[in-house]
Amino acid sequence: YLQYREDVSACRGDYFFPLFHAETMLSRGARSVLYLLALVYAFIGVSIIADIFMSSIEVITSTKKDVVIDGETITVHVWNDTVANLTLMALGSSAPEILLAVVEALWQLGQEPEPGKGLGPGTIVGSAAFNLLF
Repeated sequence: YLQYREDVSACRGDYFFPLFHAETMLSRGARSVLYLLALVYAFIGVSIIADIFMSSIEVITSTKKDVVIDGETITVHVWNDTVANLTLMALGSSAPEILLAVVEALWQLGQEPEPGKGLGPGTIVGSAAFNLLF
């Protein structure tokens, strides 16, 4: 249950948590359940997006083309399945870091580069570590 107390102040700052002010009045167990449900919701979203991505890879790699050789028409795959799957999976798993790098480059366009500021190396290393987990 919720109980407001004057002596307890809510966490302030540029943090993601707490999601809403009343959350600080919830018990630790209730907040754990709330965060667990949010995590499950996020994983379901990722699985839906991954399923859509994989089905689009299947559509791309199943493309066929008719080739005429010595008057005989032969149907061949446009993509080699193995090469296409590996290429598209590499592109898909690196897409977040590629997009972040492009956005940062456009954002910093015309400015003097400052060492240690920006997304550059941290994005690449963090994304590579994340990709190794999967």
